[in-house]
Amino acid sequence: MKSVIVITGASSGFGALTARELAKAGHTVYAGMRETTGRNAPQVEEVRRFAAENHADLRAVEMDVQSQDSVDKSLQTIVAEQGRLDVVIHNAGHMVFGPAESFTPEQLAQLYDINVLSTQRVNRAALPVLRKQGTGLVLWIGSTSTRGGTPPYLAPYFAAKAGMDAMAVSYAGELARWNIETSIIVPGAYTSGTNHFAHAGHPNDKERLAEYDKGPTAGLDKEIMAGLQSVSPEGADVIEVAQAIVQVVDMPFGTRPFRVHIDPADDGAQVVNAVADRIRVEFLHSIGLKDLLRPTRVHGNKP
Repeated sequence: MKSVIVITGASSGFGALTARELAKAGHTVYAGMRETTGRNAPQVEEVRRFAAENHADLRAVEMDVQSQDSVDKSLQTIVAEQGRLDVVIHNAGHMVFGPAESFTPEQLAQLYDINVLSTQRVNRAALPVLRKQGTGLVLWIGSTSTRGGTPPYLAPYFAAKAGMDAMAVSYAGELARWNIETSIIVPGAYTSGTNHFAHAGHPNDKERLAEYDKGPTAGLDKEIMAGLQSVSPEGADVIEVAQAIVQVVDMPFGTRPFRVHIDPADDGAQVVNAVADRIRVEFLHSIGLKDLLRPTRVHGNKP
């Protein structure tokens, strides 16, 4: 069944790829991005071109996830045009790279805002719609960094993604009785095919950064990137992440997995998440809340 979907941070990377794959699969997809009449105007035109060439229902929508007013207006536009909303995909995020000490507290706060608080803004705008409908899917784009083998120099990003994962897990239990499903997509480190590393932010404290660059950690940044590239299998393609998301969205309501890992490097996150998720299941059983593990009612306009 065709779903009405909104995906955040869809001007490039995983977001853009996923929006296109979902539209090609027959869904109505709103690609959220900011500055649609400014710096992202070329991306908006690319969305129009893709939709026309592929006979797909893909639309750009102005959405700055760091502004509640912008998010609210985006969701109001979607519901006004479609009369419903079936799937919310939390994809917006930003990466930074460098020694943790050289990032200012303000930089960490901004990163947390983009990667974590943005999901809260979107949920507060979208969930009233899904709860009123009595059905829906919230899909979170996580990261193997939350529980897998993690290199240094990515601490602020890793901490933010861990915060988002914790939010996703808690929301899953809170939304189950509202008949809203949760799935967490867990991509590994792709060193090519996206602009994550190319557009990564850097420390503002250049003096501290220089100390690391000239001290015993000189060259560590290059060692990290070389190491990540060495464990990425030849032929690993980020399109696999988008395809996995399409597969989850297309599954019948009530059957979607709680987590899906797409990690060519196999950094161990799947093993650790399996233990953590099993403990969650056992704990909710032990305190008499097993019904919070997944929606138990299947009715209404199923996505």
